[in-house]
Amino acid sequence: MSETASTDTPVLDLLASMTLDSLEATSLDAKAIAMVRIAALVASNAPSVSYALNLAVAGDVGLDADDVRGVLTAIAPIVGTSRVAAATGRIVVAIGVAIEVAQTEMYDELDEEP
Repeated sequence: MSETASTDTPVLDLLASMTLDSLEATSLDAKAIAMVRIAALVASNAPSVSYALNLAVAGDVGLDADDVRGVLTAIAPIVGTSRVAAATGRIVVAIGVAIEVAQTEMYDELDEEP
């Protein structure tokens, strides 16, 4: 049995391992990787949770809203306007969820204050 299969989160562990392997194999910098991954999410019609995870990492490596808009604009002629429109909606949902989580954490911290 592999190490990945013996944990409580085998799917997440596999995804983490695949991500690490891909980062080690590429010559792209972190910002370029984030932009390519956003483009791939759009092309693969990914769900909102995938955008949430990847946009969090993208923000950590310096991507901002203008960069994401630039990616969407660049790939629109290839993937089509309907795919970009759907992705934009999923990004909005992902950001909304992130805001709700942040608010909940903030309120929890305020309640825990002495």
